[in-house]
Amino acid sequence: MSKKKGQIRVTVYPDWCKGCGLCAAFCPAKVLEVGPDGKARAVREEDCVDCGFCELHCPDFAILVTPKDKSRRKDDTPVPAAGE
Repeated sequence: MSKKKGQIRVTVYPDWCKGCGLCAAFCPAKVLEVGPDGKARAVREEDCVDCGFCELHCPDFAILVTPKDKSRRKDDTPVPAAGE
């Protein structure tokens, strides 16, 4: 478990989320909230401490917690290595 804030990406798949609120209720860094649409969303992703609670306890598998990789573009495609 990393305690370095700002190095984690929290992805919530709204089509899968049923809005139970477990993730928001138990997030120690208050990264997640349930929005007006009843779905979870990452509102303070930069505060994530990578505890993994939300991902492991989501009954709908609607949350993915991954490291922010500087070798990837914003569209999530790998950056080619030099000479490729």
